Amino acid sequence: MDADGMEAPPAPLPGRCTCGAVHYRLDAPPLIVHCCHCRWCQRETGTAFALNALVERDRLVVLAGSPEVIPTPSESGRGQRIVRCPTCRVALWSHYPGGGDAIAFVRVGTLETPDALAPDVHIFTASKQPWVRLDPATPSFEGFYDPATQWPAASLRRAREAKARTR
Repeated sequence: MDADGMEAPPAPLPGRCTCGAVHYRLDAPPLIVHCCHCRWCQRETGTAFALNALVERDRLVVLAGSPEVIPTPSESGRGQRIVRCPTCRVALWSHYPGGGDAIAFVRVGTLETPDALAPDVHIFTASKQPWVRLDPATPSFEGFYDPATQWPAASLRRAREAKARTR
């Protein structure tokens, strides 16, 4: 259990790309896990949604390889930077303007144990595929949401501290 009484997934959480050229490790449990159903995520992943674990970038350790950063457009017009393996091109994590360099949106499917992280929230469900069924116990939003109302207090504190460290 974490400081807020929430069940925290085990850390560290190792991950890698498909070809194995890039290995990484999360040294802290995620701040929150988003399941994004927006059309942009559908297009970028080639599937129905993107499952991202948000974690402080300084808690994400690259163990092998040199991932490359690819500037990519986003629906907001502010863009994102997708971090990929330079060999197999698999997307490992992203940085969005709101989190800047402080917060990484790690692709849960690249973890060695992706089943360790279920979504904490579903976002942009207005554009979810109609055949996707959501667990009514998991909060869902037609668009985005206010993190102050959904994130555990410890996660809000960790995110503030991470942003302060990257200034």
